[in-house]
Amino acid sequence: MISTILSQGGDWLPDMLSGLRLSVMVTMVSLLIGLPLGFLLSLGVMSKSRAANALALVIVEIGRGAPSLVLLQFAYFGLPSAGLTLSSFGASVVALSWTTAAYTSEIIRAGLQSVPAGQREAAMAVGLNRMDMMRFVIVPQGLKIAIPALLGFAILIFQTTSLCFAIALPELTSKAYEIGANTFQYLPALVLAGLLYLMVCIPMTMIVHWIENRRKY
Repeated sequence: MISTILSQGGDWLPDMLSGLRLSVMVTMVSLLIGLPLGFLLSLGVMSKSRAANALALVIVEIGRGAPSLVLLQFAYFGLPSAGLTLSSFGASVVALSWTTAAYTSEIIRAGLQSVPAGQREAAMAVGLNRMDMMRFVIVPQGLKIAIPALLGFAILIFQTTSLCFAIALPELTSKAYEIGANTFQYLPALVLAGLLYLMVCIPMTMIVHWIENRRKY
C-alpha cells in the first residue's frame, strides 16, 4: 500500500488537492453563514418572547437532531419537490450551515450565560440598558469564552464535508472514491485522502489547544 501511494500518489495528488480545496471552500462558506445564524439563534433561545424562543428552539433542535447526511439528502433531493433545486455545492452549504447554526447556537449561548453575574450587575449599576449591556459587556466576554469550542466545531464541520460525496459533490472523499473506482486501489486512495485531512486538522487542533492554554493564564 505504501509503495502504491509513493508510486501513484503524485498522479492522484492534483485531483485530491482540487477536492481538498472544495472541502475547505464548503467549510468556510458554511461557517460564514452558520456562525452569524448561530448567534441569532442563541439570542432567540434566550429571548423572553415566546414566539422567538419557540422558533429558535425548533430550528436548533431539528439541526441538532437530524444527522448531517439526512440534511444533505433533504437539501439536494427533497427541496426540488418543493420547487427549489440546488446544486450539490448549494445543497452542501445549506445543510452544513444549518448544522453549524444549530450547534454553535448552543456553544455561543453557553458562553454568554457563563459571563459572571457580577458583570451584569455592574453594567446595570452604571446605567446601561439591556441592549447596551449585551453589546458592550456580555457579548464580547461570552464570545471570547466560546472561541475555542467554536474553532473545534469548525474542524468537525471540515471533517463532515466528507459526507457530501453522497450528493455528488466532487470534494476530497469523492475524489478518493473516484480514483479507487478507476484504479481499483481504494485503500491507498482513501489513505492518501486521510493524510490530506490530517494535514488540515492537526494544525487547527494545535491552534485550538494553544488558545485554550493561553486562556488559563
